[in-house]
Amino acid sequence: MRAISILLGLGSLAFAAEPIRVQLTTGGHAHDISFYGVLEGQRDFRINVNPHPSAFRRDLRKDVDVLVVYDMVDVNDEAQRTRLRDFLESGKGLVVLHHALCGNWQWKWWYEEVVGGRYLMKDEGALPKSKFKHDEDMNVTPAAKHPVLAGIGPFRVHDETYKDMWISPKSTVLLKSDNPTGDPQVAWIGPYRASRVVAIQLGHGPEAHRLPEYRALVANAIRWAAGRGSD
Repeated sequence: MRAISILLGLGSLAFAAEPIRVQLTTGGHAHDISFYGVLEGQRDFRINVNPHPSAFRRDLRKDVDVLVVYDMVDVNDEAQRTRLRDFLESGKGLVVLHHALCGNWQWKWWYEEVVGGRYLMKDEGALPKSKFKHDEDMNVTPAAKHPVLAGIGPFRVHDETYKDMWISPKSTVLLKSDNPTGDPQVAWIGPYRASRVVAIQLGHGPEAHRLPEYRALVANAIRWAAGRGSD
C-alpha cells in the first residue's frame, strides 16, 4: 500500500518553525476509523500515514521527526530493524499507542531498552500471559509532572484495559488508572536515552479517540518526542 500524505488543519498558516514531520504507522490490528481524527487540527504537524508492509522499507531519518506506531506487527526483517535502530539512534522521537505495545514483543532491544513495556502474548517463565478487557471505565490521574501532561488533569475514559504487562522499572510513569482489570500504569516515558520515547496504553476506540484529554495527550507526546516540548 502506498503511503498517504495528509495535512490536518494546515490551511495557509505560516509557521514560525518547520512543522513536525510525523509518520503514522498502522497494520496488523483492526481499528476504528475514528483514530485518524485524534490529531485533527494540530497545525504544527505534517502527517504521513504509512502502514505495513511499506512502513520501514526506507530510511526514515531524512523525512520523519517522530514515528507514531498504532500497529501490532513483529518486525523480523533485519533490514527494517536496522532502519528502526538507525532512526532512534539518530535522536528522532517515538510514540507507541495502545495495541502497538503488543508488537515486537520478542525483540528484546525494542521492548526492554526503547519502549520500556511489553504485552506478553504467552506465559513466559514466572510471567503470565497478558490480558485485555474491552468496555471498561477508567479514572486516570497524573503520576508525575511532565511536558507530556501539560494541561491534562484527572479524567475518565471508556477504553480497553491491559493486565499483567511487563513494565520496565526504568520507565517513568506519567498516568495511572484505578481500574482493577488493568495495570495501574497507562502512560510512561521509555528508558531509551538516545531519543525521546512515550508509550500510551490508552486509545482503543471512538470513546477514547474523541476524548479531548486523549487528543491533547497524544499531541503533547508527539511535540515532546520531537524536542519541541520543554525538558
